[in-house]
Amino acid sequence: MAVALARKTLVHEWRRFLPAVMSVGFSGVLIIVQGALLLGIVGTNALPVTQSRADLWVGFPGTQSADLGRSIDAGAAAELLVDPRVLRVEPLLLGSGDWRGPRGGVSVTLIGIDTRPDGLGLAEAMPRSGRALLTEPATVLVDVADLDKLGTAIGGAAEINGQRVRVVGTTDGMRAMGGVNVVASLATVRTLDRSLAAAGDVTYYLAALRSPGAARAVKARFSPPETRKRFEVWTAEDLAGRSVRYWLLESGAGVGFIFATIVALLVGTLITSQTLTAAVAASTPQYATLRAIGVPFPKLRRIVVEQAAWVGAAGLALGLAGSLLAAALAYVNGIPFALGAGIMALSGGLVLSVALLAGVLALRRLRHADPAALLR
Repeated sequence: MAVALARKTLVHEWRRFLPAVMSVGFSGVLIIVQGALLLGIVGTNALPVTQSRADLWVGFPGTQSADLGRSIDAGAAAELLVDPRVLRVEPLLLGSGDWRGPRGGVSVTLIGIDTRPDGLGLAEAMPRSGRALLTEPATVLVDVADLDKLGTAIGGAAEINGQRVRVVGTTDGMRAMGGVNVVASLATVRTLDRSLAAAGDVTYYLAALRSPGAARAVKARFSPPETRKRFEVWTAEDLAGRSVRYWLLESGAGVGFIFATIVALLVGTLITSQTLTAAVAASTPQYATLRAIGVPFPKLRRIVVEQAAWVGAAGLALGLAGSLLAAALAYVNGIPFALGAGIMALSGGLVLSVALLAGVLALRRLRHADPAALLR
């Protein structure tokens, strides 16, 4: 009976509760979008990992983030191939450069990959035809979202570290947070970045296993202390997660963004709480009438909490729809936006909790409502 009354009240007086629903929806969009942008931006530092198909990554011991890798001994590849569970190993290079084009200079990150059609490096970000284009010396690929930033197009020419290169194609999903990711063959990257000129300089080795499920077992084999002094082995998920955590929790940019997210969360919570409390409190005379005719307070409490839950659910649905729209706009404009099930569930639970808390706060005013005041 209490539940039915709560629903009928919401339907009959929808205009009174509409601002509360809109407030909950706005709060949901604010929280989800802020969180997705935060994870999307810090996640760009792990793009070499997440856009590749390697089961294991081998790099410098103690590397804090994928984009901060340093050179390791080329002998690591031979040690990996001794394990019969390892199918193949290929190198990946990370370098840096200064792009000079029609719009001036831009700092770029050079990513050198194996150009074979079945290469592991950046296999998710480029088609096989794109890899074949890199077999020609001094050719590069840039992300499609960075073409305008660089003032170039497919077929255009520029200079990197004073050496002429030609853009022969584009990648998809490789837009960086700060500079620009430029993809080239291993030989081209060694030519462009003289610090990688030595044939033995390798930033990472990417390993494919015969059975991907054996990744943690193979990693454990190469994790003794004596081995970790020369190189360290991670699964792709571990290295990507480590990169995100570093930039999220240990860098100044990540901490600042978290602070901004918390502020947005507090603002959304305050707006939602005040609006919903006002909507419930506006019905105090009706609730006082029910108390006057003998309805016990526990049943009134059920009605208020049920109303708050329905308002929260309707606002959450509106917020999720708005977040999906924001995700579509971000995708069209090449903006890093990590809208996953986890952040949607977390934000949804938080918004519903705020709505229920607002209902509970409104009960304080209802508890002190004087039924006799309605008779005056």
